[in-house]
Amino acid sequence: MDSCEAEVARSTSETEIKLYLRHGPGESDISTGIGFFDHMLAAFFLHGGFSARLSVKGDLRVDGHHTVEDAGIAIGSAIRAILDKRPSPERFAHAYIPMDEALAFCAADCGGRAYLRCEIPQPQERVGDYDTCLTPEFFRALTSGARVTLHITAEGDNAHHITEAVFKAAGRAVGAAMRERGGAVPSTKGSL
Repeated sequence: MDSCEAEVARSTSETEIKLYLRHGPGESDISTGIGFFDHMLAAFFLHGGFSARLSVKGDLRVDGHHTVEDAGIAIGSAIRAILDKRPSPERFAHAYIPMDEALAFCAADCGGRAYLRCEIPQPQERVGDYDTCLTPEFFRALTSGARVTLHITAEGDNAHHITEAVFKAAGRAVGAAMRERGGAVPSTKGSL
């Protein structure tokens, strides 16, 4: 496996996850059992410059929480595995993404510290079979697994537009922050 790839398998009493993630262009094949979430992950991967194969079998008879959260943990762990192979990632990046009336912003720091600041309005409780309150849960799990800092803000009136803009902005910011820059490590400490 090269420095652009990672595989994660995660098995609990709530979810069974298999993930192959590549930081590089390609197709993604995503199956979580939650249609709108699959669509959001496809947007995250595409706009972040990732290709992925992700299979999640979760306890959807309960609700979508464990599926979404554990997918975030697995994706974050794969991102961290890729970052650990890179001597000098760009480290910082940000993105603004508009979608009709919605506007999302994400700033990322891949410097090794997990932190999430997330201010996302949820004007509707559901989009299809996806509970919009799970968006911050996904990014909280991803930041923890990846040990990255994300600041995410959004505005808008339509939960579909807001959520999609957020996933695209986060994908773009994280993907750009992970790019190998070459040269010195981007830290006055000399390491990330």
